[in-house]
Amino acid sequence: MVKPIYKGTVVTLNVDTVRLPNGHTIDLEVIRHPGASAVVPMKEDGTVVLIRQFRHAANGFIYEIPAGKLHPKEDPLDCAARELEEEIGYKAGRFELLSSIFTAPGFADEVIHIYLATGLTIGTQNLDQDEVLEVVEMPLREAISKIEDGTIRDGKTIVGLQAVYIRQERYR
Repeated sequence: MVKPIYKGTVVTLNVDTVRLPNGHTIDLEVIRHPGASAVVPMKEDGTVVLIRQFRHAANGFIYEIPAGKLHPKEDPLDCAARELEEEIGYKAGRFELLSSIFTAPGFADEVIHIYLATGLTIGTQNLDQDEVLEVVEMPLREAISKIEDGTIRDGKTIVGLQAVYIRQERYR
């Protein structure tokens, strides 16, 4: 049984009555989210393009890779391409899926599809009204150092940057 609690523009909160594999029946609060795509944009010289975006829930600006919510029935790759250009003003010649991750499976069903984007060319930045950000470029190794020192704390960003770094190290 599903009991709707709240329906917003981004998320829906339900209380789901579920029977667990151990036979117990319990009520679980579940946030339903349409999913998202995120992109690690990498230039030919190994520079990654990040954003430093204001996030109210994080009490300020945080470093992130470009990302956005999937539109209804939108292909995650199309979302990745759209968000790449909208947020940082680049188009990519090639996308490669790095991973699809659950953000918080204890209470939410959101999945973020994380891509590596290469072959970058200039497009047109087109920020939404709620996007307050600056575009920041740095070598991949510097971004990894920012993860290590706690400057970069966003989960999708950590996964994306580390996946690219591990891949590069593997093929050296």
